[in-house]
This record gives sequence, C-alpha cells and structure tokens, in this order.
Amino acid sequence: MLKFLSRRLTRRVGLFVFVLLAIEFVDEVAFGLDQAALPLIRDALNLNYVQIGLLFTIPGLVAMVIEPLFGLIADGKARRRLILGGGVGFVAALALTGFSTDFLMLIFAFCLFYPSSGAFVSLSQAALMDTDPTRHEQNMARWTFAGAVGVFVGPLLLGAIMGTTGNWRDAYFAVAIIALVIWFAATRFPFAKSAQIAEPEEAGVRASLREVWRAIRNWNIIRWLVLLEFADLMMDILNAYLALYFVDVVRAGESSAGIAVAVWAGVGLIGDLLLIPLLERVRGLTYLRISAALNFILYPAFLLVPGFIPKLIIVALLGFTNAGWYSILQAQLYSALPGRSGLVVTINSVTSIIHDLLPLMIGVVAEAFGLGSAMWLMLLGPIALTIGIPRGQKTLTAAAEENVQ
Repeated sequence: MLKFLSRRLTRRVGLFVFVLLAIEFVDEVAFGLDQAALPLIRDALNLNYVQIGLLFTIPGLVAMVIEPLFGLIADGKARRRLILGGGVGFVAALALTGFSTDFLMLIFAFCLFYPSSGAFVSLSQAALMDTDPTRHEQNMARWTFAGAVGVFVGPLLLGAIMGTTGNWRDAYFAVAIIALVIWFAATRFPFAKSAQIAEPEEAGVRASLREVWRAIRNWNIIRWLVLLEFADLMMDILNAYLALYFVDVVRAGESSAGIAVAVWAGVGLIGDLLLIPLLERVRGLTYLRISAALNFILYPAFLLVPGFIPKLIIVALLGFTNAGWYSILQAQLYSALPGRSGLVVTINSVTSIIHDLLPLMIGVVAEAFGLGSAMWLMLLGPIALTIGIPRGQKTLTAAAEENVQ
C-alpha cells in the first residue's frame, strides 16, 4: 500500500513539474513569436526604432511596479491564486496583441502581458525550485530547455501560419489557445510549497519589505542580479533585435531573417539540452566563464563578417555557446536565498529596471546612429560575466549561510 501511494505521489509530482515546464514553454513560444514577427508588426503598425524600444521598456517598468507585490505574498497561501490569475491575464494579452491596430493598443497588450507573465510564469518557476531545493541548477537547466523549445517553436509557428492564412495575428490567437489549455491543466494543482521547505514566520508585508531591503544590499545577491541583467543582452535582447538586424543591416529579407531567428533558437535548444547532463559533471560557474570568453570572441566576428551565410554560421555558434547563462545565474540566486523563492521573484522585479531600460537605450542609439552601431552594445554581456563571475572556491552553501545571517 505504501509503495502504491509513493508511486502515485511521485507520478503526481512528475505531472506537476511537467505543467510548470509547459507554462515556461508557452511563455517562450510567445517570446519567440514576438521576435520573429517584429518586422511584420513594425510594418503593419508603422513603428520606428524608438517605439520598438518603448514597446519593451514601458511594459517592463509597469511590471517592475506590480511584480514585487507578487513575490512578497507568493511564499504564502496566495501563490496558487496569483499563478492562475496571471494565467488569465496572459491569455487575454496574447489575444489583444493579435487584435492590435496601432502602437497604443499594442503597448497596452504588452503592459498586460508583462505582469501577467510575472505571476503566471515567474511564480511557476519559484514553485519548480521548491520541488527540490538541492537541485536548483539542474531544475533550472530543465526549465531553460523547456523555454528554448518554446523559442524555437515560436518562429516555426509564425512561418506555418504565414504559409496558410498569411496573417501574423493568427499566430497570437493560436498561442492564446495553447496557453488556455495549459492554464486549465494548472488548475488541477495546489502550487503549495514542498515539505522540504521550511516555512518562514508569518511576518506581514512590512517585515517582508525589510527582508527585501536586506537582500538587495547583500553583495553576493547584487552580483547575481546584475550579471543576470547584463547576460540578457546576449540572450533575449539580442534575440529581440536579431530579425531587424538581418532585415535592416544585412538586407537579407524577412524570410531570411526568420531563418536566422530559427537557427539561433534551434542551436540554443541543442545547447540547453546538452547542458542538463553536463551540469552533473561540470561546475556551472566554470562552464559560464568559458562560455563568456567564447562569446566575447564570436560576437564581434558576427558583426564584422560580411554576408548572410557567414553571419548565420556565427549566430549558430553564439546560440550554442551562450546556452545555460540564464539557468546557471538564476540558480545561483535561488541558492543564495534558500527557502525564499518568492523573495527571489520580488528582488528580480525590483532590480529589473536595468533590463527594462536596455532595449530603449538600444532603440535610441539605433535611431541616432543606426542599428548596426547599436548592436555593439550587446558585447557588454560577456564583458560583465568575465569580470563578475567569482573565481574563489566558496561553496553555494557557505554563501547562502552568509546571506541569511
């Protein structure tokens, strides 16, 4: 009887993890769709580079105001309501994006999507971290792989839709339907904390805010937050401008730009898959240092080499060598705050102003000096990792003990 109950519990935990990974998958499908469809959206709504920068910056600032509240209460009983409520907003925002006819309507849809994703996706990530606090890097690698599959599927979905209906809006409606199905599956689970996680004392919002303030003054935590934001220059932000770069700078055409985005996502998917067994053998930070050095060499080569095919080859190498940046850095942050996954969501939101301003900065530079010049700013990503990754032998456990004192 005990074996039967144990197998049933294990299977239910496995299904729960699968649903959590599916939530990340559909979020990244939407992201991959955004990047691949950006030239089409730009032409349909007559957007300029500054508006494109604002399209990613303003919703991020809105989320920065709202999302910290999610993390403050997500370590308690409200987690399930926040996740499911965020899922409703997530589906609605995708549908609104498909219906958008001008910049204001589109940016409203994005302003709804960002905080909804924060509740639906970021808190699901926190729930995944709580399923096994001893395997943060490995579970983050699985999370990132699920997201990489989504990023790869997004452009393919757009291509399939454009080949049938010829309307990019239909792709957003399709992703909204997929997200709705996953939301229904998520309603079957309680999203409660694992029994392995020691519940913090009931302290209220004021005490939680004091805890946030202590956390963001801790150098070890600041390190991972800053590195996460700068690393994103070579991940999501590069991906956001990749199709535009191939269209506006390389003059490769929209279909070729879609191929470049698909190659970037596909090779990154392979890298994320290989990272899962690699992290069982190699220390994550050691891998990260080597990867950053390779990106520091490859990215300037990508910008300088002429021709579509050579650039496409280097894009593939970049997508492969920066696999695992997010999963390793985010795992370090969770391990630095053991048992406080909701607090991680909060401080990520509080410090995300760097992430939110970077696309606007690139858009302003691109409008003034051209997108080709603005793309050099992405090089700050591997530079920051090279400088900021610790080289000492202090264990995560020791660092975590310092943080909670």
